[in-house]
Amino acid sequence: MKAIIMNEYGDSNVLQYVDDFPDPILKDDDVLIEVKASAVNPIDWKLRQGYLKQMIDIPFPFILGLDVSGVVKEVGKEVTMFQPGDEVYARADTSRNGSYAEKVAVNQLFVSKKPSNLNFEEAASVPLAALTAYQALRDFAGLGEGERVFISAGSGGVGSFAIQIAKILGAYVVTTTGPKNIDYVKSLGADEVIDYTKNDSLDTEPVDVVFDLIGGKSQIESFSILKEGGRIGSIAGAPDPKLAKEKRANAKGLWVKSSGADLDELRNYIEAGKIKTEIAARFPLEKVKVAHELSETGHVRGKIVIEVAK
Repeated sequence: MKAIIMNEYGDSNVLQYVDDFPDPILKDDDVLIEVKASAVNPIDWKLRQGYLKQMIDIPFPFILGLDVSGVVKEVGKEVTMFQPGDEVYARADTSRNGSYAEKVAVNQLFVSKKPSNLNFEEAASVPLAALTAYQALRDFAGLGEGERVFISAGSGGVGSFAIQIAKILGAYVVTTTGPKNIDYVKSLGADEVIDYTKNDSLDTEPVDVVFDLIGGKSQIESFSILKEGGRIGSIAGAPDPKLAKEKRANAKGLWVKSSGADLDELRNYIEAGKIKTEIAARFPLEKVKVAHELSETGHVRGKIVIEVAK
């Protein structure tokens, strides 16, 4: 099958296009998906560069790609939830070959039916980013009606879903973005937008929850607006324990879990028109290298999609 493989850690040049990679080995509880589209996430190039090799041991040659949408071609003998011909989307397993390929094998528990109102490219832009936001705000933060939440980088992949999910949960949303994306994040439901190019500090009332997507200086600054006893979760490094102790905050570094059940719930919101997705750019499979380089700039509105098959 056609695939993008890497044989070593490194820059985007380690990504190689091949047309004769072996098909995935199907386990008893797997579904084999004919990939229509994938997407690029920051974790992809962090894995590629070796930043996460102490956490995730990947075997070479390896195929990256965690987001997938496509059509079920075959099911393992223990699969009861899907059948060939089903249109699906999923967040694949980090430690197995991924979706930068014509086919990918995914555990049935990680898979959900594709939202009926999205095409394959749109559906592929959803799983990892939306699951990250949903699990952070619903499970870790327990975000509730009328609470105030601060979401950094609201126009990015995770941030754009987080704003919409926070509104579904009934929260007041404060976010940051650049001047070009102020109207965009407001269209997603942001109640208060801080233009980071004009404001050196976070000028807003205290918040119950901080969802940090940037880390570093931005994360440290967000403690200044967190209420005492509040919650701060980050996907960009564990929150500073000293600052967390000073605020008596529930602080945690967050990691997304693959979940078909959560994707089912997100599908319901998508089909009800409560969650929409934004595609920043589309690339064919053989141009994944260019897609990685765009993602690494850190200035992408929404998601970068890889078109694998029509």
